[in-house]
Amino acid sequence: MPDSVGELGEFGLIGAVTARLPQGRDVLLGPGDDSAVVAVPDGRVVVTTDLLVENRHFRRDWSEAADVGHKAAAQNLSDIEAMGARPTSLVVGLGVPADLPASWAIALSEGLGEEAALVGASVVGGDVVRSPLVVVSVTALGTLAGAEPVTRSGARPGDVVAVCGRLGWAEAGYQVLSRGFRTPRAVVEAHRRPRVPYGAGAEAAALGATAMCDVSDGLLGDLGHVAAASGVAVDVDPSRLEVAGPLREVASALGADPLAWVLTGGDDNALVATYPAAVELPERWTVIGSVSGGSGVTVGGAAYDAPAGHDHFAG
Repeated sequence: MPDSVGELGEFGLIGAVTARLPQGRDVLLGPGDDSAVVAVPDGRVVVTTDLLVENRHFRRDWSEAADVGHKAAAQNLSDIEAMGARPTSLVVGLGVPADLPASWAIALSEGLGEEAALVGASVVGGDVVRSPLVVVSVTALGTLAGAEPVTRSGARPGDVVAVCGRLGWAEAGYQVLSRGFRTPRAVVEAHRRPRVPYGAGAEAAALGATAMCDVSDGLLGDLGHVAAASGVAVDVDPSRLEVAGPLREVASALGADPLAWVLTGGDDNALVATYPAAVELPERWTVIGSVSGGSGVTVGGAAYDAPAGHDHFAG
């Protein structure tokens, strides 16, 4: 195989990538034509798109190609989960420099395929273009399987707020990497590859979740979207939030507050949902707050006096 993407060529790269991407049960026609064909027995398609830009959302000296692939897929699959849907397929747009090693691009595609396979989804097509930096654009499709979508706008006063998945881990990993370190490995790996609580979205819908959101830009920031869309106030009880040992250790070494990472750190792709108070939640869902009349998000009944999460156009 040629060493670089430029030597391999557009169609050579596409051929090398698609040969490594098995197709799942929802795919009626996979890569190779102008478009793919994916089954939609429900009659409705859930669609989301996310974009990763080199040196903004990932760095090649911090993450292996497969890590970037896993992360790009996970961020989109998590958004499908947040609607209470099941992911079915991904379409990928890839911009790469001509001198990028062909092996890097192929490993990226393998990471995409491996993450999709965790939920039985498939990478069904995409496009490749020359770019000065690596840019990965992923569009994910999903099915509601007859259920109604769980939106951000259904929270009501009296509901409880619950979270499923880890919070603060990816931010701890980012803080470690940004200082030139590679350990503790657990938090560094959390930054490189989110651990999405797959299946929790459909589970939440079946339990009667009134609103739900993927936590990608920070718990408080994303709860702010729910509060605004629903026209309610949300209060987070900090005593109910888990601050794991590795986060405490890293924060102690760096002179930081680990609770701030849990409240505002992004890229963990946990799910946060609101439920009627009477709903009995499975163990992996943890009640962390409550919904009332009013507006905005508070922590322990008080305003949070720091940025609530990540803003892609800030800094």
